[in-house]
Amino acid sequence: MVMETQKIILLIDDDIRNIFALELTLKARKYRFLSAQNATEGLQLLQRNSDIGLVLLDMMMPEMDGYEAIQRIRSSDKYGHVPIVAVTANAMNGDREKCLAAGADSYVAKPIDVDRLMHVIEELL
Repeated sequence: MVMETQKIILLIDDDIRNIFALELTLKARKYRFLSAQNATEGLQLLQRNSDIGLVLLDMMMPEMDGYEAIQRIRSSDKYGHVPIVAVTANAMNGDREKCLAAGADSYVAKPIDVDRLMHVIEELL
């Protein structure tokens, strides 16, 4: 089991079922987390919480998609350095490269392979 970390993981996903499943996974591994159901809310949480150490970001959301959210995060002096893991159901050729080119640090396809996700989180935190 992973030791409790000082940093908080921010989950941004418009599907409450995905947030719930990720929260259960993170809680079982003693991670601290916050969640937002859209990118605007997620950016506000980033603005208010300096101890966020990683963002798990759904790429396909209404209003503001993950690509625009990455752009806004990366343009911030305050939290532009925070690692971002793109989490998306888009698992077509080129999607991983598109997410990384947009500024994500890593990429995990849905349905999520929990072991792979935990490896990515541990690597980036």
